[in-house]
Amino acid sequence: MLKSSLHLPCGLLLKNRLAKSAMSDSLANGKGDSTPAQAKLYERWAKGGIGLSIVGEVQGDARYPEKPGNLVFHDASHQKALQTLVKKATVNGAHIWAQLGHAGALSHPPISQPVGPSALDVSGIQCRGLLVNEVQQLPKMYAKTALFAKNVGFGGVQIHAAHGFLLSQFLSPLFNSRQDNYGGSIEARSSIIIDIINEVRKTVGPRFPIGIKINSSDMLEGGLTEADALEFVRILDGTSVDLIEISGGTYFPGTKSSSDGGGGGPYFLGFAEQARGATNIPLMLTGGFKYHQQAADALASGHVDIVGLARALVVEPNVANLWLAKDPSDPSYPSFESTPQGGITAWYTMRISALSQGYEDDFALSPADALAIYEQRDKLRCVPWLKRFNQ
Repeated sequence: MLKSSLHLPCGLLLKNRLAKSAMSDSLANGKGDSTPAQAKLYERWAKGGIGLSIVGEVQGDARYPEKPGNLVFHDASHQKALQTLVKKATVNGAHIWAQLGHAGALSHPPISQPVGPSALDVSGIQCRGLLVNEVQQLPKMYAKTALFAKNVGFGGVQIHAAHGFLLSQFLSPLFNSRQDNYGGSIEARSSIIIDIINEVRKTVGPRFPIGIKINSSDMLEGGLTEADALEFVRILDGTSVDLIEISGGTYFPGTKSSSDGGGGGPYFLGFAEQARGATNIPLMLTGGFKYHQQAADALASGHVDIVGLARALVVEPNVANLWLAKDPSDPSYPSFESTPQGGITAWYTMRISALSQGYEDDFALSPADALAIYEQRDKLRCVPWLKRFNQ
């Protein structure tokens, strides 16, 4: 089944069942524009056999980025660089989508004034609550960004409603304490997302793919539960979404991602089984897929239509070809001991940089060293970001 094609509801044909899930690759130039290194990286993944790549954390509003290495789609974007990215990422029959994000309360403070569904003032994070009219402006912003992506050549978009960023915050009762039409029940908390989907669809037309990434759970006490997440899947079943990607966890300060927790993957299989009974929309499952047999078993279960890969592709950019071969083989994965908070994520992010420049065979950073370099790089990028976006 890994080799079988998949038709999405909009009519798009994906050549196989392996997708590169969105990661914050941090390869933009600090001014929101794509770079030759980013294009080279996505070309490597396309040549490596992946059927779909999703570019992570594309911002439609430069005031609320996740990091200064994010792409920004706006009228002054370097469109030729983006077209080069698309051209290289779609060799070998691959498709590329842009993940539309808004970091909300997790917006990078040095270049942002964070906002969220509700005001927060907790350890490591502060933000103000969005006004009603600001919430109502979100569908137009997402739709404008999606249309930009379509016009520049991207084959689809994914709405990011996972991992603790703005739309994920709306879904979570831990971060959404609004008393208006956007807070309360899961139907109310998800209403802005449904408005966004409808506005994007109206803008890009019926044949352009729209995906969404959701959490199966926030993995935080008082956060989004699996029961509410499952109800959200039922709500999504009534929309024009073409692909639902299931993940989980948040990036709030002090929390560990599933992949940093040390447990074996894949994750969220149980939720995918429940979600399969709640929707006919194709499901993509991401998190902890390291080995060919795990991917094959997930697809054979019938609960999953596409397997999403992230860190496996950072360790071995040709992993799709390895798994699609007549005699499949698996990459070897690094092991880490006593790593600092955020060190593993930084290690993978800096290895992405090594892949984009072709020196991964000489990449020998420790997680602590990777974290120091990663943080310094972000600090340096804040300068051109502030200059470009006049903040």
